[in-house]
Amino acid sequence: MTDTKIVDKQYVANTYNRFPVEIVSGKGSYVYDENGKEYIDMGSGIGVTSFGISDDVWQKAVTQQLSKVQHMSNLYYTQPCAQLAELLCKKTGMKKVFFSNSGAESNECSIKVARKYAAEKKGADYSTIVTLVNSFHGRTLTTLSATGQDHYHELFQPLTPGFVHTPANDLNALIETVKANKVAGIMMEIIQGEGGVLPLDADFVKGVAKFAKENDIVLMIDEVQTGNGRTGELYAYMNYGIQPDVVSTAKGIGGGLPLGATMLGEKVENVLGFGDHGSTFGGNPVCCAGALSIIERIDDALLADVKKKSKYIFDELANAEGVESMSGLGLMIGIKPSKKTAGDVLKICMEKGVLCLTAKDKVRLLPALNIPMEALEKAVKVIKEALV
Repeated sequence: MTDTKIVDKQYVANTYNRFPVEIVSGKGSYVYDENGKEYIDMGSGIGVTSFGISDDVWQKAVTQQLSKVQHMSNLYYTQPCAQLAELLCKKTGMKKVFFSNSGAESNECSIKVARKYAAEKKGADYSTIVTLVNSFHGRTLTTLSATGQDHYHELFQPLTPGFVHTPANDLNALIETVKANKVAGIMMEIIQGEGGVLPLDADFVKGVAKFAKENDIVLMIDEVQTGNGRTGELYAYMNYGIQPDVVSTAKGIGGGLPLGATMLGEKVENVLGFGDHGSTFGGNPVCCAGALSIIERIDDALLADVKKKSKYIFDELANAEGVESMSGLGLMIGIKPSKKTAGDVLKICMEKGVLCLTAKDKVRLLPALNIPMEALEKAVKVIKEALV
């Protein structure tokens, strides 16, 4: 083991089962380990490095802001924060943005908004949040409570009360769940990422949106992993033609720096008042400068290219030997192997210079949005061979 691995094992909390690889440098969709071995990065830091490693445009935006001011408290205005909020609202039709540091925090804000709205409109007892079975919304105690997977709950009881889970793609079950509880909001991922890269049915999504609107329930869409161009639209809900009340996102928006955003629609834009919520680092000017350089470049041409590359991956692998099924949208793809475990496929790919991810029993692909076609073709060839 290198010194880094020894030091890490001794001093870093034992929460990650790391692969025996130390990444020391990279450019675009290529990264290099401590021995100089090259890998094609098909995971992008779990959907974070939207334009790859050391992206020139992002790097310039971040370093220019670093030379001006790296942090000011939210007692003062900073230009990148204001500009990013404006850009997000103009691109989505949302009205206000609260900035935080992570996906879990962006979801916590969503929950607070839904509960405050319901308390003011219907009464304080309307506090229940409905989420879907197999969902994943974060690792804080409250977002663990929102997560619809029991194995995440086992070690951390008691969890935050006020959450109920209903099966995905069963509108009648959701309606009955709402009728049985005093509900403030409904939260769901358009694609259940950690749950196995499972897109929701379009009819279900549209049905939930219609039901929520008719019953004045705050509809929250968790776009932490699915957002920022990942699915071939700026945000995944746009594939379904709905308009949520709240959209939470993180991961790819910062391009590698920690940033979360909770976008508030017209119904809830003024729910949060002075002192209702806050974040020391939320809206950090360096993180927002980096995010501006990301969101500004997610245009129609890039999104069309994401869809084109997605089609290539599906065309190459859907009927390939060793593939039981595929799922996902855009460059958020799950491959269920038929001959090997997902973990075994991942290890073979790593040995052959391709870094993939897993989600449940699937190999998960989350490459940079601008991965070069040459790199993608090489990676798909290695994945295809590893599946056999």
